[in-house]
Amino acid sequence: MRARAEESRIPGEHAKWRGWTICAVLVLGLVNLVDGAVASQQVPRNLGPSTATTVTAEQSYPPGTIVVLSDKRTLDLVLSGNRALRYRIGVGRDGFRWSGVVKVGRKAEWPDWRPPADMKARVPGLPELVPAGPFNPMGARGIYLFRGNADTLYRIHGTNEQSTVGEFASSGCFRMSNADVIDLYKRVKVGATVVVK
Repeated sequence: MRARAEESRIPGEHAKWRGWTICAVLVLGLVNLVDGAVASQQVPRNLGPSTATTVTAEQSYPPGTIVVLSDKRTLDLVLSGNRALRYRIGVGRDGFRWSGVVKVGRKAEWPDWRPPADMKARVPGLPELVPAGPFNPMGARGIYLFRGNADTLYRIHGTNEQSTVGEFASSGCFRMSNADVIDLYKRVKVGATVVVK
């Protein structure tokens, strides 16, 4: 009789634990669902628009040359003769625009970002390193601009803040939609001349 009572108690114990387990799974699932909803509002779900159009170049440059027209917020990649591929870009805000001739020193896919010292002085609390990913301001690709062998610290890069493309918004870098920078990255070569006007 005692054995029967113990046997009948065991299934009840299991049922109680099973009930708690189901509750825990439901609560964790709800937390993950809410967290996922919040994250989905922050993480870009697409690469942004493709803005490239073929245009007549304003001036003759060798094929492969990049021409940035800061006042128009456009970047032209010279294809041949007087034809160029024009992209919409974000450029430096007041006090951060520059001009000159530089070269593509290197390229990187899904680059890390190390904020320069002067930016960290202006914006306290910036991390030493932002790893590649959806919260990295460099976006999908980085094209590094050099003067001679020296890194200028300026980049042509993607962005996960699509609203800044076409604006005066950066600290001197040139922002493109991730779709556009991926396209440009495939076309441009290390050593290419970049004319910034």
